[in-house]
Amino acid sequence: MSLLIKGGEIAAEEGAPVRGDVLVEDGMIKAVGGNLETREGVREVDAGGKIVAPAMFDAHVHFREPGQEHKEDIAHGTEAAINGGVTGVVMMPNTSPVIDSAAVVRTVLEKAREVSRIPVYTSGCITKGRAGEELSGIDGMHKLGVVMLTDDGDPVANPAVLRNAMDYATPFGMFFASHCEVPELSGPRALNEGKVSYQLGIKGSPACSEEICMDRDIRLAHATGARLHIQHVSSAIGMETIRWWKKRGAKVTAEVAPHHLLFNEEDIGEYDTHYKMNPPLRTAEDNAALLEGLKEGVFDLIATDHAPHSEFEKAQDFVSAPNGITGLETALVSLHDRFISTGQFGWDLLVKRYSAEPRRVMGLDPVAIEEGKPAELIVFDPAGETTFSRDFMRSRSVNTPFLGQTLKGRVEMVVRGSEVLLER
Repeated sequence: MSLLIKGGEIAAEEGAPVRGDVLVEDGMIKAVGGNLETREGVREVDAGGKIVAPAMFDAHVHFREPGQEHKEDIAHGTEAAINGGVTGVVMMPNTSPVIDSAAVVRTVLEKAREVSRIPVYTSGCITKGRAGEELSGIDGMHKLGVVMLTDDGDPVANPAVLRNAMDYATPFGMFFASHCEVPELSGPRALNEGKVSYQLGIKGSPACSEEICMDRDIRLAHATGARLHIQHVSSAIGMETIRWWKKRGAKVTAEVAPHHLLFNEEDIGEYDTHYKMNPPLRTAEDNAALLEGLKEGVFDLIATDHAPHSEFEKAQDFVSAPNGITGLETALVSLHDRFISTGQFGWDLLVKRYSAEPRRVMGLDPVAIEEGKPAELIVFDPAGETTFSRDFMRSRSVNTPFLGQTLKGRVEMVVRGSEVLLER
């Protein structure tokens, strides 16, 4: 395939987008510049008024396979990723059975190679069965390429077990990702403890549950020399905890999810389970603080925590309904709609935090629109619109507050190597 993308604004992780043409041949970027000549046999794409950006990478997704394929599977999850401009993902290991051994890792990666058009990476559990007691088959998983260990969905409650894992796996070059909460404080994990929980008559989960565990896990990593990644930070004090430890030399990175930037407890309204997640949506003040932390670089990356659930499950009462929302298909457009189109941050921040840094954290080379680099890019129309209908969505589940909404911006094309993965 030969493709000439003409007249777009080329986005990078540093600086504002710059107008230019991009020539793709044999899966590689052959030239980048102004007014590249069209040659015979080269398909020309008019990208005037549009953004040409490196494709995104999501380091925190739940694909539910094996065990809960009625919610999502690798085939549908990866197509949802492409639909949202994402060309690489990292699966979480809280499947059924859990991903805690070489045998399960091998099964998952073989399935991904069969059905996915984009690279799929997986994390592995820290403990067997995510039970928090005995270390998982770390060595075998490492030999198959697993670099991130996490019991995501729950913390490792026993600090001695987590420290033992850090001592064991760090020499392999592996790192840890922490879902932070103190279960004894969290209660039913339904929503933030505050005025909305009181109004709705539901016991809330206080932010300190997350913050206490976060500080504990970073202290353990600092003591052992381990690398630690803090997942889905939801509170201002949690963010400040990460900032404090970074200043003191801890090897810690952190992610913020789009929903913790976009929504807060006030959005729950009359028990709307689309806004139920763990950690829960906090306050408008937390939203503002997390956004500043993203701009300042306290947060290294954006990750969706894509968490599909069936319509039946989400239709339960608020306490009984499962936590989580889908995010792969909505993240890029919703962040553009809320923050880029309103001038709160630019494409450089989005490319850095949702494309380049997630890949770096996983030990991968970031993709860039530069001569000699592999082609992995999107064409995004900032003047277009996306309506998140059931027909539009490629995920098996549509548990998102954006269902039925129309937002500003549209992913028009996704290119990876010699293949056009998506074209509207």
